[in-house]
Amino acid sequence: MKYRDFLTLHILHHASEEPVTGSFLMRELEKHGYSISPGTIYPLLHSLEGEGLLKSHWEVRDGRRVRVYEITENGREILEEGKKKLKELCLELLGE
Repeated sequence: MKYRDFLTLHILHHASEEPVTGSFLMRELEKHGYSISPGTIYPLLHSLEGEGLLKSHWEVRDGRRVRVYEITENGREILEEGKKKLKELCLELLGE
């Protein structure tokens, strides 16, 4: 798995639970040890949207316009596939 793949799984996971923003994802990923800048997260989100894994819309929150991302059906399929592959890898690495 590439570094981007881990980020993608994290993003898809959180987007599957609720609509997310780039700033929320930066804070959430930081909790997991990732140091992600706006210059990294937003191009990645746009790329995932371009690949059909996320869709976005604009909302006004606290008087500011923010882009909100939601997972697509294709994104859910990729997330499930990624979870299966990650589980297989963990089982192999941990010998269980």
